[in-house]
Amino acid sequence: MSGALRLLPATALAVLLGVNGCAPQGARESAQEGRYMVGEPYRMGGVWSYPREDFALQETGLAAVTPDARAGRRTANGEAYDPALLTAAHRTLQLPAILRVTNLENGLELRVRVNDRGPASPGRQLELSRRAAELLRIPPAGGVPVAIAVDPEASRALAASLPQPEARPLAIATAPRAALESEALPPPPGARVAGQVRQGREAPVRAVGIPDAAASVPVRLPEQVMQGAPRMGRLLVEAGTFTNRAEAYRQAARIRGRVEMRGPPRRPEYRVRLGPFASVAQADAALENVLGAGVPEARILID
Repeated sequence: MSGALRLLPATALAVLLGVNGCAPQGARESAQEGRYMVGEPYRMGGVWSYPREDFALQETGLAAVTPDARAGRRTANGEAYDPALLTAAHRTLQLPAILRVTNLENGLELRVRVNDRGPASPGRQLELSRRAAELLRIPPAGGVPVAIAVDPEASRALAASLPQPEARPLAIATAPRAALESEALPPPPGARVAGQVRQGREAPVRAVGIPDAAASVPVRLPEQVMQGAPRMGRLLVEAGTFTNRAEAYRQAARIRGRVEMRGPPRRPEYRVRLGPFASVAQADAALENVLGAGVPEARILID
């Protein structure tokens, strides 16, 4: 113990330790858990993103690793950032959400908690915390192909259990009420007048349980890494998916890409793509050209 602490009276020392080390557990947990949110459209890295609630998201892309190693800052949904936790940032997912992230180069899979917005680079699909990247063996420079999939059950539990921003009330003009007139009428012939009105029983109130995300989906996810088979594919740039064939070919001509058809013959989809590319640097350069041509929805994927 330092000399300064020795000079403090016992009561003052107890107060000091109580403030710094004995905060109520509920307060610490609420500070960590933050709130559930989707959020408004925003611009980052020169590209607009449009957050939406999606409990079935599955996609591929390149991973980034967060360059910010500071602990204690607040994430987009108000959680306390800790580089030692298994967390991630995504541009459009609801916050928080639980993702299964697979390194396609080595087959390693890990569950992470998405609680922030990013990555800043439009060429990256997911930004991982330092610890999550270490466990998946993704270098600090990132650029590793990954597959991500939302864990729907755990993510819905978080959505149901965390505080949500209050919706702004709608201003609705109240319709004017006319004065009502009443008149007491005698009972019809043969009817008996009840001496007492029977009171009906109130409907029973049932407590609806909310999933306890704090117990089933803790803030500190376990470091459980699963080993699967590597699943490397083609490195591509996709510049949109269309249901109209003519629109797809106009887009392809605009960026010198090609059109790939998928789906049933009666309801096909047309994907506009470039590649495959031999390296991440080539894919990044192609994406930059497509974004510069005015196609903000373009992204890098692995197929």
